[in-house]
Amino acid sequence: MKKKRMVQQLIEDGHIRKKEVIDAMESVDRHIFVPDEIRDSAYVDSPLPIGEGQTISAPHMVGIMAECLELDKDQKVLEIGTGFGYHAAVIAKIVGENGKVYTVERIETLAERARANLEKIKLSQIVTVIVGDGSKGLLEYAPYDRIFVACAAPDIPKPLIEQLKDGGILLIPVGGRWHQTLFQCRKIGNKIEKKDMGGCVFVPLIGEYGAREERGE
Repeated sequence: MKKKRMVQQLIEDGHIRKKEVIDAMESVDRHIFVPDEIRDSAYVDSPLPIGEGQTISAPHMVGIMAECLELDKDQKVLEIGTGFGYHAAVIAKIVGENGKVYTVERIETLAERARANLEKIKLSQIVTVIVGDGSKGLLEYAPYDRIFVACAAPDIPKPLIEQLKDGGILLIPVGGRWHQTLFQCRKIGNKIEKKDMGGCVFVPLIGEYGAREERGE
């Protein structure tokens, strides 16, 4: 019941419109993807702490990003910043059983929890969780139809552009520590068409192409 109310509010607020996004968010139980001690807050439209200084994104941001990715069935998608796996689960529902989601998480304990959560809701065949430096993408399975980053970068990492298919979409928050702009980047040949999708706040992208201050520079 709480989940239905959450989704209905997202629709009324204009955050989600596409049937496939609405259906996906209605089918994924967010409470599975938050720590046990805060499950009562699982369907509040707010980011929530999941440990290790990380958060699960607010439902409205998950919905907005899913819409901005312009997803289709059977696509291959790369996510940077798995967390507990909620965002990947929503995307997996949209691309379907013949699609594929690869998601990179730098923190082993979060990756393990994400794998368990995805196994619990029978999405582990669609979603593969990998521990690594997400700022470098995931060359092994490139190119991707879609790439999205659930953490904030100072600039768009070059490897992500290189690993995107021609005609593909990269969605990434770019900016400083406390405020970023969500950019939809469409790859057309050797060019990138950037579109401002609005302001946002994410935890920093950490890694070779991540935030300098987080690398002690």
